[in-house]
Amino acid sequence: MEVTGLSAPTVTVFISSSLNSFRSEKRYSRSLTIAEFKCKLELVVGSPASCMELELYGADDKFYSKLDQEDALLGSYPVDDGCRIHVIDHSGARLGEYEDVSKVEKYQISQEAYDQRQDSVRSFLKRSKLGRYNEEERAQQEAEAAQRLNEEKTQASAISVGSRCEVRAAGQPPRRGTVMYVGLTDFKRGYWIGVRYDEPLGKNDGSVNGKRYFECQDKHGAFVKPSVVTVGDFPEEDYGLDEM
Repeated sequence: MEVTGLSAPTVTVFISSSLNSFRSEKRYSRSLTIAEFKCKLELVVGSPASCMELELYGADDKFYSKLDQEDALLGSYPVDDGCRIHVIDHSGARLGEYEDVSKVEKYQISQEAYDQRQDSVRSFLKRSKLGRYNEEERAQQEAEAAQRLNEEKTQASAISVGSRCEVRAAGQPPRRGTVMYVGLTDFKRGYWIGVRYDEPLGKNDGSVNGKRYFECQDKHGAFVKPSVVTVGDFPEEDYGLDEM
């Protein structure tokens, strides 16, 4: 076999090993010496560079030669894209030894010890008063949420089931219907008004996520916030949707 030099600066090869059952596709510089190349292979196959024996195979998996000249350049061998370099380990390790992560000792730390560390994310959040450790901001958010809930409760208390109403939501035309439900729901926080529209302008049949709040035809039901509902004498209007 004739050893020749190739001009391409890098080469993409497959790496296999006597320690592993898988192959890795990697790109390397042809200007690496075989000794330097072995050091890079340590991170791929887990074998010490001093315990490696390298074999070169072609893209057709035909054996070419051993890469046994430590000071020779990788590019001085007939290594081309698609070739395979097989690493034979002589350290005494067994096949699959580096694949079974269950045998790797896991680092564990108690919650008490983690709280004492000054270089942790938790410590940083506490020092910076961010997220759930910003008690002032958290208390303000809870107060604002409670205030909104009280406002919705007051608005909802003025709306009675069975009342005719008109819904005026932002960016949508007014829609008329009958109030069918007033109160809290399981699908979202706060007070909601369930409306049965006169026409199929809604999103459901009075049920959400499998729970029924009231009865109506499909696409006639909707849940809206009390702030967009006006109760009064709103006779039914014919939108002509049945003719479409």
